[in-house]
Amino acid sequence: MERKWGINFIRVASVFGLLGVFIGSQMAGEMDYSIRPIHTHVLLVGWLSMFAWGIFYSVYTIKNKLLVHIHGIAGMVGAVTLTSGMYFYMLNPFNFNETFNMIYFIVGGSILLIAFLLFLIITFLVEKE
Repeated sequence: MERKWGINFIRVASVFGLLGVFIGSQMAGEMDYSIRPIHTHVLLVGWLSMFAWGIFYSVYTIKNKLLVHIHGIAGMVGAVTLTSGMYFYMLNPFNFNETFNMIYFIVGGSILLIAFLLFLIITFLVEKE
């Protein structure tokens, strides 16, 4: 199961990496750096964290498979909702209600926080070789 989550995290990280580079290129081309926080979070949460989790799961075997599964779902949902929530909150491209944007953003960050906590716990559940 760890290997499956490992490659899934690396694939999603690749999508986030491409999106982050695209946002950075767009900002540089327009000389408008107003969405720097979104760009930063896409690269740090989406690309870097997910890639690191993917490598971890590709290398180690974990004792508690259910926690790996829960972490995988929470990590992916959290990264997507946090970064899209930042986009909705900062730019409101679809004219959503401001309260909805803020709650969506906060929920995404909270789910991601849970994912990081789960990952911390999982690092102590590595099977000895």
